[in-house]
Amino acid sequence: MKFLYSDTQDYVDPNYDFINDRSSPKRERYWDDVYAHELMRTPPYDGLLVAMSAVRKADGVASSKVRYSTAEEQRLLRVGARKFLRFDGKNCKDLMLMGDCGAFAYADQKEPAYTPEEVVQFYLDAEFTHGVSPDHIIFECDLENPPAAQMTEAARRSEITLENARKFIKLVRKEGDFFEPMGAVQGWSPKSMAKAAKDLVRMGYQYLAVGGLVPLKVDAIKVVLEAIRREIGPEPKLHLLGFAKADHIDQFASYGITSFDSTSPLIRAFKDEKANYYIENSSGGLDYYTAIRIPQALENSRLMQGIKRGLFDAEDLLKREQKALKALRDFDRNKGKVSGTLDAVMDYHQFLVLGEGEDEKTQLNALAKTRSRVERTLEDRPWKRCQCDVCQSVGVEVIIFRSSNRNKRRGFHNLGVYHQHVQNTLGKIS
Repeated sequence: MKFLYSDTQDYVDPNYDFINDRSSPKRERYWDDVYAHELMRTPPYDGLLVAMSAVRKADGVASSKVRYSTAEEQRLLRVGARKFLRFDGKNCKDLMLMGDCGAFAYADQKEPAYTPEEVVQFYLDAEFTHGVSPDHIIFECDLENPPAAQMTEAARRSEITLENARKFIKLVRKEGDFFEPMGAVQGWSPKSMAKAAKDLVRMGYQYLAVGGLVPLKVDAIKVVLEAIRREIGPEPKLHLLGFAKADHIDQFASYGITSFDSTSPLIRAFKDEKANYYIENSSGGLDYYTAIRIPQALENSRLMQGIKRGLFDAEDLLKREQKALKALRDFDRNKGKVSGTLDAVMDYHQFLVLGEGEDEKTQLNALAKTRSRVERTLEDRPWKRCQCDVCQSVGVEVIIFRSSNRNKRRGFHNLGVYHQHVQNTLGKIS
């Protein structure tokens, strides 16, 4: 089972100055920065997925979140995605490089943003190894299997997805099969998704990409996959698009999953409230730790609002910020105790909670929960146990929740830990 990471232009400055919190003034973003597979000796994933909607703005979609500039898009299509992503080194050149449409970007539109012709040309220009047919996402999944007549809009989207798949595979065959076509599965119930999967296999697809799984719970996804496998048998390959339940991958080994993509390990490094740092435990499972928030006093939006409203003093915040950083770095060098380090960190952290309008009891409860999580992180020192390239290189900086260069490095660490966890888990099962 292959774990793919969905590219979101995530790279870091390899020469970042953590003490002074700055990059070189001559640094050029992208050209001087490195991706996770460049920073780490072993790529922390089995392949990359690139969404068309992240590269090219969808016409008529105001909410389209394009991450590439026009110049970057043109260069990617000129040199190919593998070279653009610098995914062509000896450890990466044979890994999977998958394209899809990024249907979330146009989910609220009546029709998909891209035609099968546009998608095929995009995949060919980008030189992907695999490409998913253009779909129209369906968020509903009724386990009671209502008929199409009761699900008019969902049924319409399912039919659009199937019709696009028919056109798509014909175009791919006509162009010479330069990449493996993957048929997108969309439906409003296990039964409708199983039928769609069977229709795709009849069209000639031997690799299916199951969509619409993001909002579903683990048990519901299992019901869907069971229905699909009953209908198509064990042979066609399955990919799970945007698999948000990556932590439960061991429960899906029996469904014959060939690959899945997830951004969760990296995203949780800086968006999760408490599970920011992954590490595998002695039982083969994953433990999660809370990163220690020490934001930049004069750059953090919440703290700046407090300063502007006269709630906090800027000079005082700067002193507390530096005290917290020094205490944590001293602690890492065995020059401090857990209690003193915890006090210094929380003395600064309290300002992230104060002034938010909640009553005093709510604020105190929030601080108490954070203190408990941070205390566990300090007591266990997980970054000291980790042998990954990130932790070995930057040490305690990886556990500090502060600025993109630390947070994304922690995300890269998480990708590596999760990738190894998947391999270990599947090895035990097999």
